[in-house]
Amino acid sequence: MTLIKSISGIRGTIGGKPGEAFTPIDIVKFTAAFGKFIQLRTGNSRIVIGRDARISGDMVRNLVVGTLQSIGVDVVDLGLSTTPTVEVAVPGEGAGGGIILTASHNPIEWNALKLLNEKGEFINDAEGQQVLKIAESLDVDFADVRRLGSVMHRDDYLQRHIDQVLALPLVDADVIRQAGFKIAVDAVNSTGGIAVPALLKALGVDTVYKIHCEPNGDFPHNPEPLAENLTDLAALVVDTGADLGIAVDPDVDRLCFMMENGELFGEEYTLVAVSDYVLQHTPGHTVSNLSSTRALRDITVNRGAQYHGAAVGEVNVVTKMKEVGAVIGGEGNGGVIYPALHYGRDALVGIALFLTHLAKSGRRISELRAAYPQYYMSKNKIVLTPGLDVDNLLAAMQQRYRDVPHSTIDGLKIDFENEWVHLRKSNTEPIIRIYSEAPTPEEAISIAQRIIREIESIMG
Repeated sequence: MTLIKSISGIRGTIGGKPGEAFTPIDIVKFTAAFGKFIQLRTGNSRIVIGRDARISGDMVRNLVVGTLQSIGVDVVDLGLSTTPTVEVAVPGEGAGGGIILTASHNPIEWNALKLLNEKGEFINDAEGQQVLKIAESLDVDFADVRRLGSVMHRDDYLQRHIDQVLALPLVDADVIRQAGFKIAVDAVNSTGGIAVPALLKALGVDTVYKIHCEPNGDFPHNPEPLAENLTDLAALVVDTGADLGIAVDPDVDRLCFMMENGELFGEEYTLVAVSDYVLQHTPGHTVSNLSSTRALRDITVNRGAQYHGAAVGEVNVVTKMKEVGAVIGGEGNGGVIYPALHYGRDALVGIALFLTHLAKSGRRISELRAAYPQYYMSKNKIVLTPGLDVDNLLAAMQQRYRDVPHSTIDGLKIDFENEWVHLRKSNTEPIIRIYSEAPTPEEAISIAQRIIREIESIMG
């Protein structure tokens, strides 16, 4: 059983003992702490919640709603929703914060509390530490019977979210309708099964082939949208002659596309293609985390703009985007952040922008993919010996490559001429993650193996 407290929120596996898993006692404790944090920080006693379709979702929802009521918080409950929809709803409702009940791409036994501030954006690390401090001290006063919070159910925010997407100047439903796309969708039996077909209908896509779109939480495969988990979608695309396929994770903040031949467009390239389209019409900077593909930098420079790297984590990417005034950004895991709508990863706005781009290009999706710089990524890890000082290890590697362009804002990233390597220590496991990218798979693996050998030699 697992319970993880991090910048991403509180997540863990259902069942087990308090403090060791995502149990009712832990859910109540951290929900009460966050509710108090919002009250103290904003003076606002309204919080928006929404959930994905996980089997445990209704149970977690009941605990969260009851706990928030018990400390005098008024709850706006969106029911089955998506992470970006909740992010849109928080400022829309004038709420002090939001909680999304989802473990994102984690398997079925997981659930989580993802915590939002009054802007509908993820709280930062310092704010998260304040929540944890309140939770551990149990410094919470529960309301008397006449001051309990209320519950208001709202089922219109998905449509409001879709309407806001369609109102964006760079989204052209007419050109999408004229393209006559046939699209297959895999929503891993979560809320994307509601949201994605509804968006496609609003965009004028008449032919939608749905697979795993029943929002019952019974995930038919590992919910992370990777090639090995999307074989059913690949078969559906090929068998139906669809123009493309769309896959989202359970809370609809990650997005990947499948080409007409049943091969993935590349999760890393979701942001690349959308950014290319945005930069054609909106001059400005781009941002992604340091473990994302170099192709974003390449297309950004090609459009006469400047690329910026951020530490891994959505809140870090958003912070950097605001700092440099980026017009588009996100993460290489298929997370598109388009600030013209809101500062959060949003698969729905990603779909609308991508389909507009594809329709206007007049190309097949495989032809569009071929137009972008070709890179391949290798992901590895090295297990650390007990008591090893990881910071000293990374410092030694930095010294070794002191004459090569590098960044230390998140571990150590070394930028070679044709490839890069990113070394990051895990906050939850005794490992160093080693991501590398190069123009060929063999080169990506080779540079990673070389760095691993060097680390092992330093470790002795």
